[in-house]
Amino acid sequence: MECSFFSSKSMPMSEIVHMERTYPSHFSKSRRLIDVKFTPKLCSCRATSPKASDSSSSDNTYVPKRAPSSLDQEKLGEGNLLYQINGTNSSLFSRNTRILDSFDDEYGGVILDSERLPADPNVFTSMLRFSVSHLKAKEKKGIWLKLPVEKSHLVPVAVKEGFEYHHAERGYVMLTYWLPEGPCLLPDNASHQVGVGGFVINDKNEVLVVQERYCVPALVGLWKIPTGFIVASEEIFTGAVREVKEETGIDTEFVEVVAFRHVHNVAFEKSDLFFICMLKPLSTQIMVDDHEIQAAKWIPLAEFVQQPLIQEDSMFKKIIDICLAHLGKRYCGLSVHQLASKFDGRISSLYYNVLDSQDTNCIGN
Repeated sequence: MECSFFSSKSMPMSEIVHMERTYPSHFSKSRRLIDVKFTPKLCSCRATSPKASDSSSSDNTYVPKRAPSSLDQEKLGEGNLLYQINGTNSSLFSRNTRILDSFDDEYGGVILDSERLPADPNVFTSMLRFSVSHLKAKEKKGIWLKLPVEKSHLVPVAVKEGFEYHHAERGYVMLTYWLPEGPCLLPDNASHQVGVGGFVINDKNEVLVVQERYCVPALVGLWKIPTGFIVASEEIFTGAVREVKEETGIDTEFVEVVAFRHVHNVAFEKSDLFFICMLKPLSTQIMVDDHEIQAAKWIPLAEFVQQPLIQEDSMFKKIIDICLAHLGKRYCGLSVHQLASKFDGRISSLYYNVLDSQDTNCIGN
């Protein structure tokens, strides 16, 4: 008889009894050949036939397999129990209940390894169920499941098993499962999008402005400062410089953040942070991005400020007033400083003004 090893924690005696009731003929035929012993770690099969030997393959003998490693014991719950009679292998039961590969996060949860997920939905269902039970028994907190596009057919399976949508990107969808009783403490999806605008003025007191190719009807014909969204892992100050370069071809140097706006329910119920940055021009030749921009030019500051849409809009007007005050050194913005923190061991950008610096851009009120 051939028997695989498995964890006694994953195979209680009640299930062995259930197996015997489910497969009475198999157990009755093989009962005289083996004794089933239970230890805290392994369930093993011991042959009682006088003909039994470790290497024999003759009829009615027990042929043991290698003992599982500690990893096997961890990964295997209810394995495949086989017996060999008259040279024929038969299966008492076969259920794929390996634990999905994962690694711990910093907060008592786990992240399932998306690169090692089975592609077969039935296998995935079985392994996912067993993994959830296993992780709950280990008192883990939350489970993060990242499903790439090529395995998107597993999303309905995960949802049916109790996973919830967290967020999605172009290449994947992230789902979560909160294991403990009580409210879920996993962080929500990112709540904000971040935009930047570049106020660029040259030595001739001219402002760099653009007309967008696609805009709402109310803004048609408006000359405005270049704006856009920062991308993943991009700094605010570098995002502003990049957007100006992409839309107008003008190279600039970041000076300060002079103000920022915060508004809610902008795009798909997300909030929006918009930073207005003072930039110093390093070039003059304009090259328009035809995909996004209808036109771009240098416009006299007075002409820019007197546009009806700016004069009639309190938000636009206030931004311009702040920029003009900054130019007159009557307003102090926030310059960027790179600092390290022991909390996360990373270099961060901290924005603040320095009034006691020799290079300060303003004297304040």
